[in-house]
Amino acid sequence: MARLASCHTPGIPEAGCDEAGRGCLAGPVVAAAVILPPRLHLPGLDDSKKLTHTGRERLRPLIEQGALAWGIGMATVEEIDRINILHASFLAMHRAIANLHIRPEALLVDGNRFRAYEDIPHHCIIQGDSKFRSIAAASVLAKTHRDELMAALHNAHPAYGWQVNKGYPTADHRAAIAAHGPCAHHRTSFTLLPVEE
Repeated sequence: MARLASCHTPGIPEAGCDEAGRGCLAGPVVAAAVILPPRLHLPGLDDSKKLTHTGRERLRPLIEQGALAWGIGMATVEEIDRINILHASFLAMHRAIANLHIRPEALLVDGNRFRAYEDIPHHCIIQGDSKFRSIAAASVLAKTHRDELMAALHNAHPAYGWQVNKGYPTADHRAAIAAHGPCAHHRTSFTLLPVEE
């Protein structure tokens, strides 16, 4: 496991930002922003995609209790369909940053694009969740909060298997859409079913 950097610019509060659910067919996109203290011990912290469900759930309370500040934001299916998933992801991140009770002096954003938030400087970092602790922590919170939300939506719409696929375009999910049609939580701007040739 690669060693994650504790900061980009020493001596200032930096918020790592990441999102979960961009590639899903259903449900909101969820983002997290996290400001970590320099020496917080988070054993096993890494990009959430490299962790097991158990590993993410173990880290979530450690991050939430140990962070100097953390915030969650989301953009709804309606917003995704109206403004597109990229801009909805920025909106979710902005809402997560707004929910921090400490104002960061810099933002470390996973990926290669971001829309500036107020006057806070930002750095876009490709695969940042594998490089910086705060972004990795944000990836864990975004993923676990979204998974929790999709499990709750599954209870109301069990046909789609969201407790397992979390809304991603798996073969089983697409088969359920074909059999039952989409519901209100599906993103109508996405290709829900492959186009037959």
